[in-house]
Parts: sequence; C-alpha cells; structure tokens
Amino acid sequence: MSRFITFLLAIAMLAGCGTSKTPVQSSAKTFQSLLAAHCGKSFAGTTVFPSDGTDPFAGKALVMHVQTCTDTEIRIPFTVGEDRSRTWVLTTVPEGLQLKHDHRHEDGTPDEVTMYGGISLQAPGALEQRFPADAYTAQLLPAAATNEWTMAISPDGKTFSYILKRDGKMRYQADFDLTKPLN
Repeated sequence: MSRFITFLLAIAMLAGCGTSKTPVQSSAKTFQSLLAAHCGKSFAGTTVFPSDGTDPFAGKALVMHVQTCTDTEIRIPFTVGEDRSRTWVLTTVPEGLQLKHDHRHEDGTPDEVTMYGGISLQAPGALEQRFPADAYTAQLLPAAATNEWTMAISPDGKTFSYILKRDGKMRYQADFDLTKPLN
C-alpha cells in the first residue's frame, strides 16, 4: 500500500511539473498584469530618443491607449499626432510574450507592412520585456532583422517606455506618464 501511495504522489508531482510556468512565462504574465491594471486608460508620451528632434515622431502628440485586455492579449493603440494606424499587440504564447505591430489604413484594412515583432524569450524581469525580431519580421523588413523592441515599466510604476534598438544601437524611445491618465 505504501508503494502505491508513493507511486501516486510521484505521478501527482510530475503532473504538477507540466503545468508550472517557466521564469519567462511568469515574468511575461506579471508584466501583462501590470499593464492590464491600466486597461481603459490613455497616456501621453514624448519622444526622448533621439533628442535632437530628427525623428518623424518628434514634436508630435504621442498617446498610448491601453484598450483591450484579456488573460492572453493586450491591445494598445498608439497614436502619433492624428495618425491612428498603429496598435501594439501583446499576446501570451507558449514561449513567452509576443509583440506584434498591427498597422492599418483608415478604412481598417491591414497595411502592407504589418504584424512584425518578436517574442520575449529571456526577460530580464517582470518590469521589462525585450522582443528580438522574429523570422517573419526579417523576411518582411530585412533592415529590421536585428531589431529589438523593449517595453518597460519603471520600478516606481510611473513611466512606461517603448524602446527600439537596431544592430544593438539605440534608435528610438518614447516615455509615457502613467501617473496622469488622459481619461
């Protein structure tokens, strides 16, 4: 009888191992929860890099709208001035957290360049997710094959940052003030 109980306990332990989350999945889930806490709110942002005003987004009103939040997906439309063509889509996938850039025309049809991004495989922590360009992105936009997007929430929870690096060099950063919702 004791062998049978030991056998059942071993099976239960093994079954539990199959449902446990990896550190990447746990980090991604925590990051999603932190973002989801802002669901239904919009936040103003500013271009902080490059700081010389040469980026096409510089000087334009930047707004992120944490709009749709489910257990597996968060959709964040990102407006630049009057341009409402961009949405960041964060989706839970078995490997971790996936970021896609959904670009649409005014009539809602997909842009020719859309759904590029990557999967955060080795997150440095729950406050930051890094998304290296995936194979689809490299095929769609060969120049973006070395892209790495980062989404981060500051340790004090006051700032959300969207960062783009290419070839390991900083290319763009926008920061959004999470302490002052627009709505």
